[in-house]
Amino acid sequence: MWETQEDKQEPPGSFKPPHPWHAVPPEQWRDWRWQLTHHLKTVADFAQVVELTPSEIEGLSAPGHFHVGVTPYFASLMDPHDPNCPIRRQVIPTSDELAPFEAEMADSLNEDAHSPVPGLVHRYPDRALMLVSTHCASYCRFCTRARLVGQDHIRLGSATTEAQLAYIAATPEVRDVLLSGGDPLLLAPAVLEHILQRLRAIPHVEIIRIGSRAPVFLPQRITPELTDMLRRYHPLWINLHFNHPQEITPEVEVALARLADAGIPLGSQTVLLAGINDCPNIITTLMLKLVQNRVRPYYLYQCDLVQGAGHFRTPVSKGLEIMESLRGHISGYAIPTFVIDAPEGGGKVPVLPNYLISMSESKVVVRNYEGFITTYTQPANYQSHDREHCAYCQNCRNEGGQEGVAGLLAGHARHIAPEGWDLTHSRSTAPFLAAVPLSKTVFENER
Repeated sequence: MWETQEDKQEPPGSFKPPHPWHAVPPEQWRDWRWQLTHHLKTVADFAQVVELTPSEIEGLSAPGHFHVGVTPYFASLMDPHDPNCPIRRQVIPTSDELAPFEAEMADSLNEDAHSPVPGLVHRYPDRALMLVSTHCASYCRFCTRARLVGQDHIRLGSATTEAQLAYIAATPEVRDVLLSGGDPLLLAPAVLEHILQRLRAIPHVEIIRIGSRAPVFLPQRITPELTDMLRRYHPLWINLHFNHPQEITPEVEVALARLADAGIPLGSQTVLLAGINDCPNIITTLMLKLVQNRVRPYYLYQCDLVQGAGHFRTPVSKGLEIMESLRGHISGYAIPTFVIDAPEGGGKVPVLPNYLISMSESKVVVRNYEGFITTYTQPANYQSHDREHCAYCQNCRNEGGQEGVAGLLAGHARHIAPEGWDLTHSRSTAPFLAAVPLSKTVFENER
């Protein structure tokens, strides 16, 4: 039976689900399938739990909006009287969601353009993303994949999965596969295990990762049976998604402990959200609580340019302010990397405060988090690494033109040129003269 730390402190049999689910038998409340079949979706559903605002009623009533669905467990964490409750704002739509904003996109990361087969994204040389589900335990209002997730007309069935697996098996440069969606942990246990078995049978797949928010929205899903199954497919990592300290409840702590005790390394990504966690002290508290629960902070995301999420966006400067408040003030283990997932498929770009002030051939000038400025002396007689006689360099995988700046440093290329660079700089006089007829005198004077 599901047992939380809170339950252990109460007399046996005293646990009762919160209002308005107080009549639900505890064994049903602790059943993840019951939670999923009792999603809150409508104005009437949420009105039983919170005092809805006119803006929330408008958001819930709007036709064609992004799918709404919240587990009773996660809804029970909402403050019924505070429309700014950080739990509530993440999952109940408001009228702000209906307002367009400049630069918004349906597919802000251009994932569709990097999909060689349906539901698989191959953006980076050695990694592939398998979308294996369109369903989540609850639906974040800032979801990057709102165009896919929660959409009943989109199916990711066995045929799609087989095509994804065939592509990965035929692409030896892929050594890291991330299962995402939707939420892979909501798949039928047999289906999830089948995918893990098939991936583990591909020789060049070294690492399998699962991206999930189930431990946050639905900690009841993390059963001993699930963790016993997952531990059979190591090396297996799980990327979680926490946005606020209030999400880390006793139930969630039990779920995290089960995963960690199964030997699964846990990481967490956080989206920087206006009015929810755009505060250095909130992020600091969240990061420390994650580390206490054996979860390594991974990314702090600048909010994507996804449709309907404009009201959640902050200036990039807010993220830098938060990073400045973390470095040096808490353990390095608790500090995520602040990134912008560059629009148009540019990938994750780390953004940090500037700690490097200046540099010469012999000195590097740096500053620390306190503003202390010092110099680091560079070596005078450094002999560069010998790439020609390094077995690791000689056996390095070819990244098919995606080496980028690292390829320049390695000497694989001399430049990276934008599209049309050579044509733009050809300086041909014929088209120039045709477009702008100038006298011979002007050219003579310029010479």
